[in-house]
Amino acid sequence: MDSLTLLLDGFATALTPVNIAYALVGVTLGTLVGVLPGIGPAMTLALLLPITFNVPPASAFIMFAGIYYGGMYGGSTTSILLNTPGESASMITALEGNKMARRGRAAQALATAAIGSFVAGTIATALLVAAAPLVVRFAISFGPEDYFALAVLAFTAVSSVLSRSVVRGLAALGLGLVIGLIGIDQQTGQARLTLGIPQLLDGIDVVIVAVGLFAVGEVLYVASRLRHSAPDVIPVGRAFLGRQDWARSWRPWLRGTALGFPFGALPGGGAEIPTFLSYAIEKRLARGPGKEEFGKGAIEGVAGPEAANNASAAGTLVPLLTLGLPTSATAAIMLAAFQQYGLQPGPQLFDHNPALVWGMIASLFLGNAMLLVLNLPLAPAWAKVLHIPRPYLYAGIITFAALGVYALNASWIDLIILYVLGLLGYAMRRFGLPIAPAVIGLILGPMAEIQLRRALAIGAGDPTTLIRSPIAATLLALSLLILLLPAARHLLRLRRGRAT
Repeated sequence: MDSLTLLLDGFATALTPVNIAYALVGVTLGTLVGVLPGIGPAMTLALLLPITFNVPPASAFIMFAGIYYGGMYGGSTTSILLNTPGESASMITALEGNKMARRGRAAQALATAAIGSFVAGTIATALLVAAAPLVVRFAISFGPEDYFALAVLAFTAVSSVLSRSVVRGLAALGLGLVIGLIGIDQQTGQARLTLGIPQLLDGIDVVIVAVGLFAVGEVLYVASRLRHSAPDVIPVGRAFLGRQDWARSWRPWLRGTALGFPFGALPGGGAEIPTFLSYAIEKRLARGPGKEEFGKGAIEGVAGPEAANNASAAGTLVPLLTLGLPTSATAAIMLAAFQQYGLQPGPQLFDHNPALVWGMIASLFLGNAMLLVLNLPLAPAWAKVLHIPRPYLYAGIITFAALGVYALNASWIDLIILYVLGLLGYAMRRFGLPIAPAVIGLILGPMAEIQLRRALAIGAGDPTTLIRSPIAATLLALSLLILLLPAARHLLRLRRGRAT
């Protein structure tokens, strides 16, 4: 079956009344939580992960898709009205968007962010439909050594790109790998790192780790820097764009989409690089009023980066769905959601669960349209959410996280683990260790271990088995290159300094 036929089948799944309702709930919750200051899409997904535990898989992932895109939309509102980006990818939006808002153009800034996100999300989802089957055909030929090499590439790429230093990224990755070892070894049946606690024999639920590190850890970190003064929220009316604003926005939307999608699909690519590139390109290409307004609130500086940000969100779904490879923190939480239902993304997911996968992809088109309807007329209502007192907000998040985790197994041990991991997440942020490598190490670590053992068993223990496949050799070479590149840059700087 070709992609178009499968997509039409996906729409048949997504457009049922029940799934439309789940999509609407997802985009509303995602936007609501994403609007709150200091909360990005990754934390939004982690916080809302437990509430879908008893929802049917297809409906759950349609809701997750809505939460994912809703969190991306909501972050722009916080950046523009409060100058508080929920994640690093929204920094550029805050830079120009907040200055537009302070000049009395908050409605136009919110409108170009919402419409640009809709345009970029729709085009990028169409590219996802075209690219996913091609990657699946390529991935079918993967052997155990190839999957192990792919996991190593994910480890090195995320540890290097999503942290201020490779050492800190690898340290965070090591923490995640250690947490992933807890429980019974699937091959030998031996208990590992359980400390004699029976509840740990099955390992630590990935939902608890995600909520603890992302939600509880982030809340503790932000609350520790809480300012008691009321937030300075800029008032806003109904979001709209005039004719001149449309003329200045549509080209940045397309250019941002062209940058965001491929970067999102790369291991470790993320949304930070394309948003900064989009801003730089728009600044260089600016003419007339736009050139004078850059640095003072240019609409192009909001339109391009927001489009790149949302296009990268669809791009991350390509390696996630086809290879089981998360390329960002948000994708790692999505992978945790799949594992919550006993599903492993990859080529077999497309073969065994086509209704679920294509229903989720089709729901991205549906969710994009819903978000546009929700964000344009309801911008003043979302702005009022920003007036919630911070102490009540963070106390509510902690309570909600605890209730969701306790509902999983009704175990007080889970609550203790949640708060221990929350303190660990706080400490990691306090000392500059990134969270994403830890979560990816926890999720992909057991899979990498199993594939490594299988490859060595097939090769009778010969370690050269790991590089006999051209795919595995190429992926491991890329991993080595990623690790050595920062050291090479450092040596080059030292050499230039001595020459100077």
